[in-house]
Amino acid sequence: MCGFVGFLNGAGRGDADAGIALRMATAIAHRGPDADAVWAEGPVAFGHRRLSIVDLSPAGAQPMLSHCGRYSIVYNGEIYNYRDIRAELETTAYFTEVVKAWRGHSDTEVMLAAFAVWGIKATLSRLVGMFAIALWDRQTRILTIARDRAGEKPVYYARIGDVLMFGSELKALRAHPSFRADIDRGALALFMRHNYIPAPYTIYSGVKKLGAGMVLTVLPSGQEELETFWSLPEVLRTGEKRQTISDRDAIDGLEAVLSRAVGEQMTADVPLGAFLSGGIDSSTVVALMQAQSAVPVRTFSIGFTEDGYDEAQYARQVAAHLKTDHTELYVSPQEAMAVIPRLPTVYDEPFSDSSQIPTFLVSQMARRDVTVSLSGDAGDELFSGYSRYTMTSALWGRISRLPVPVRSAAAAVIRAVPVGAWNALGRVVPRAGNRFGDRLHKGAGVLSCDSVDALYRSLVSHWQEPETLVRGGQELPTVLTGLRPDLGGLSAVERMMALDFLSYLPDDILVKVDRAAMANSLETRVPMLDHRVVEYAWSLPQSVKMRDGVGKWVLRQVLYRHVPQAMIERPKMGFGVPIDSWLRGPLKDWAETLLSESRLRQDGYFDPRQVRVLWADHLKGGRNWAYHLWDVLMFNAWLDAQASG
Repeated sequence: MCGFVGFLNGAGRGDADAGIALRMATAIAHRGPDADAVWAEGPVAFGHRRLSIVDLSPAGAQPMLSHCGRYSIVYNGEIYNYRDIRAELETTAYFTEVVKAWRGHSDTEVMLAAFAVWGIKATLSRLVGMFAIALWDRQTRILTIARDRAGEKPVYYARIGDVLMFGSELKALRAHPSFRADIDRGALALFMRHNYIPAPYTIYSGVKKLGAGMVLTVLPSGQEELETFWSLPEVLRTGEKRQTISDRDAIDGLEAVLSRAVGEQMTADVPLGAFLSGGIDSSTVVALMQAQSAVPVRTFSIGFTEDGYDEAQYARQVAAHLKTDHTELYVSPQEAMAVIPRLPTVYDEPFSDSSQIPTFLVSQMARRDVTVSLSGDAGDELFSGYSRYTMTSALWGRISRLPVPVRSAAAAVIRAVPVGAWNALGRVVPRAGNRFGDRLHKGAGVLSCDSVDALYRSLVSHWQEPETLVRGGQELPTVLTGLRPDLGGLSAVERMMALDFLSYLPDDILVKVDRAAMANSLETRVPMLDHRVVEYAWSLPQSVKMRDGVGKWVLRQVLYRHVPQAMIERPKMGFGVPIDSWLRGPLKDWAETLLSESRLRQDGYFDPRQVRVLWADHLKGGRNWAYHLWDVLMFNAWLDAQASG
């Protein structure tokens, strides 16, 4: 796990300046505190920050040249099957005639040899791991940038003038003297809807995220070619689909493929552990780790004193049963809130999933004892774990029976009456509740949806009409709208799972974990995103993922082989903090400064009236607007950090 940077000059700019690459790399020093190096030749320059995980010697240092001298590489990630690839390469003429003897035992050296023997795209298809790669062919003068199948490792790129620049984080690109920090208001509108900015967009105009499973090739002419070497829609079209499978075979198959992934990801030359929340996903990963370890696995969890936010007690029980070497830390509200000023620089574009706070804290704690931590992420997307899947499907089944004109008319009637008036009525109607109007207005939005995809987009959105909030912000197309992938043949629930895998997972969950961990120089690994696990999960029928309205059935059965069912079965809590009450209490003055009408008018990004109405309603307890307000707060805090940085 590291960080890399680079740039490619156009024909009119002359040779690349290694000093610029060094400045870019220094901007992401947190990703690799162990070493730094740069390499420049002709129009291209690479920079690298190293977090030593496998082969701690100088033989594993980057940028690295291939044995034949043709390729130069910078790379971030881990290749878990590199030993198998290495053994296969040792049977080739390239090894006996060119390599002769390996310099060390790093996966980087093996990858370079594989590129020389099999070519770039063939090698990418053989790799099992998480990676972002920049490769310069010194012979053809072609630059290749590639990203792993699920989007675990980040890579950003931009062509500004006649310079193509790229790197692991946006702050690296900002360090290039040609960078232009122009806010993309369309991307900002997407941020207000989703609390993250979906690929391929970033907060800056002209700057892009390379999509998961994609390869960017830059030819000597400057022409760019974008290809996909792996995608979930392609897996769904061409992969195996087991229409029927016995429960026993499904469970055995999942345990085998997931155990293999976990075992391979336990390879490291530095201390290794795992995050443990006590939930199904992390408990399964830890159980499979402990089953393959001769010593207690190091596990880490964070606890909170607030009611409804503490999972540490459950993690403690699982750790005791599995006999792991467990560490937990109870965090006070003051300690958690102390992280907030750091968030705009940790997430160097706006990001407002508030679980970023506990994720940062557990990463900070784990780094005191280990350099690598495995995570249980992706279980919900692969095994139908989110309750919103069944809720959306059931809701659509009911409202889709009503004719569209009837639904539209009902929605119009509801919206014609202000929320406050409906709430007042709710206080005198039995069982209606204090927030009757809130629920009715949400329901009006649901009634207006013309498809299950539109309904799902509505239910996972924060600001429902961000174009009215963001001045000049026209929403850009995403996989939920104009860039919809071909997911034909999937059920409604499966479509939601696939859309989450393509957007929410890489652009929210994996961003959250990568930035929080790397800000603490901690490598994280996600065994469930081994592409063999992903492909196996999608080959299973939905009936073994969700049964009797309960998700992750097959994953639960694997876990129950290692941990008693009674220890796991409880309502899902999530990994959050009480932002809503903090905004009414200790964060109130901080938030008021960022949400003041004068500030909003001066910046000119948001409609002040909408923001101020929600802020006032939140403060008086009318409705919990924490998610909406946190979006605005995180953008404004980020804006301040950019101005001062």
